[in-house]
Amino acid sequence: MVWLLLTLLLLVPYVVLLLLYHYWWSKTNTCLIPPHFTATTNFTILIPARNEEATIAACLESIRALNYPKEQIEVFVIDDFSDDNTASVVAGFHEVKLITLKDIVHERINSYKKKAIEAGVEKATGEYIVTTDADCIVPANWLLNFAYIIEQQPTVFIAAPVAMKEENSFIKLFQSLDFLSLQGITAASVGAGFHSMCNGANLCYSKKAFYAVDGFKGVDHIASGDDMLLMHKLYSRFPKQVHYCKSAESIVHTNPVETVGEFFKQRIRWASKADKYDDKRIIAVLLLVYLLNVWMLVLFVASFFMSGLWSLLLGSLLLKTAVELFFLVPVARFFRKEKLLWWFPFAQPFHIVYTVIAGWLGKFGSYEWKGRKVK
Repeated sequence: MVWLLLTLLLLVPYVVLLLLYHYWWSKTNTCLIPPHFTATTNFTILIPARNEEATIAACLESIRALNYPKEQIEVFVIDDFSDDNTASVVAGFHEVKLITLKDIVHERINSYKKKAIEAGVEKATGEYIVTTDADCIVPANWLLNFAYIIEQQPTVFIAAPVAMKEENSFIKLFQSLDFLSLQGITAASVGAGFHSMCNGANLCYSKKAFYAVDGFKGVDHIASGDDMLLMHKLYSRFPKQVHYCKSAESIVHTNPVETVGEFFKQRIRWASKADKYDDKRIIAVLLLVYLLNVWMLVLFVASFFMSGLWSLLLGSLLLKTAVELFFLVPVARFFRKEKLLWWFPFAQPFHIVYTVIAGWLGKFGSYEWKGRKVK
């Protein structure tokens, strides 16, 4: 009875949360631009880059192809101490301005990406800052959708969708599935105003508002979180002016990591900022998700000693998987990745294990990212 009660104590709130996310996703308005719309917003696009010679050209080509008035766009690439030919590749794009971080930073710091973004914002002339990553491909109407939201309602921050480019191996397929759930939760939570969540590969925010909340001051010592920590600062100050751009024409595509080891490093980096959020609601959500996955592992181990627990474990896994699929089906349809869902039940064990390991190491361990070790 105790095992059942403890399972229900975690599983029931989780099921309710997923059902709420499903409902909020369905209620989040889709961004539809009328044919007569003429954008007037000026944007500055910031792309921090560290050793990205293999990907930065494709990213900049996609920006060059944007369906937006060229005189209303400026683009900065901030070279983060690259020791490859990133700067040389950027120099081939005459319209792109290069900022070299080593000319600005002369001592070791913990968050080079935040410093790179700060350097770009300082030089930006656009009213709104847009950020993406050097390995991303942006869609043609990317800025047009941002401008439409900005020009229809007071706006200081817009979170927008991100998807993986390919699924040609198990780890890439798993990343794409995991990312689908994160993106669905992002849209649902931001659309409902439940908690702040976003991805730095596809963000837009007001330069004026950035300075109104003192930018990254107070969180600049944290290696990660140039996206969500900033978002919460803006949300706390301007709760009615934070929006989500739910449009298939706004999906930015990013590269998955290549190996299981790189995947764990990435997720540990993401998890490392989990206890740094001032938004207590997202901390509560993350804690619930983590504890449920820990409990699934506890049930699995305990079942070898108490055979009667196998049915409780199986039933819990089936319910967990079913409610997650119920939430993911419309999300996968939006991203045109419905076929991936056939693999979802088989990915469930790996998802539970990685969540527990990454969550623990994100809090108590250290990680290496792009040649830098971070504690």
